[in-house]
Amino acid sequence: MIQGIDPRQGRYLALYLTAEHSCSYLEGLRARTLFVDPSARIDNSTYQILVDQGFRRSGAHIYRPACRGCERCTPVRLPVESFQPNRSQRRNWKLNAPDIHLSDAPAAFNEEQFALYRRYLAHRHADGSMADDASEESYRRFLVDPWGGATRFIELWLGNRLVGVAVTDVLEQGLSAVYTFFDPEIAERAPGTFAVLAQIETTRRLGLAYLYLGYWIGDCRKMAYKDGFRPIEAWNGHQWNRFERGHRLG
Repeated sequence: MIQGIDPRQGRYLALYLTAEHSCSYLEGLRARTLFVDPSARIDNSTYQILVDQGFRRSGAHIYRPACRGCERCTPVRLPVESFQPNRSQRRNWKLNAPDIHLSDAPAAFNEEQFALYRRYLAHRHADGSMADDASEESYRRFLVDPWGGATRFIELWLGNRLVGVAVTDVLEQGLSAVYTFFDPEIAERAPGTFAVLAQIETTRRLGLAYLYLGYWIGDCRKMAYKDGFRPIEAWNGHQWNRFERGHRLG
């Protein structure tokens, strides 16, 4: 244990710091991770406070990068009422919204979702560690079991065919996008972008303020797309600041 934080009056959470390890996003860099005591009981209010301080969730772990001399991972969120889709995003919605309908499902194991998850990893991340361990057990740990009460699966259906799932946590102030997977056969429809747009609409429908998009990393192609959703706010370690269109984060 390296320190404690006080997310609510009178309550402290232990934080732990990992040893240095290879960065998952940028080749050749070393990373460290700060994470909340996995044995701590985290209710929705505490989870919201942690997310508002730049933490994210992966399975049962709530974490934040704490790398030496590197601040490339920038937590970002989208104030949904101010969102203005760009031309590409408008085209995406016009293409997909008439054909793909959304269904909100609870966080529970589903064979059809799991099969889609395995197809997605095999096609999109065949050389990664997740594809090496695409077992039911690892899938449950990552997306289903640890956070069932606050997690929803936004399903994308093309006719009677499940073509995508956006896993999202429902917080007091917004949705927090956890992970999206989709059928590689519809990649030309840019379902990842559509899944973000669907979560924006879901956030609005629920009367919530923000969609938390995780970390923006300008030098990482897989993360840089988040800069295209505007206006966006970035956490600088002390507060959330607005970055208007054309500004770079970090």
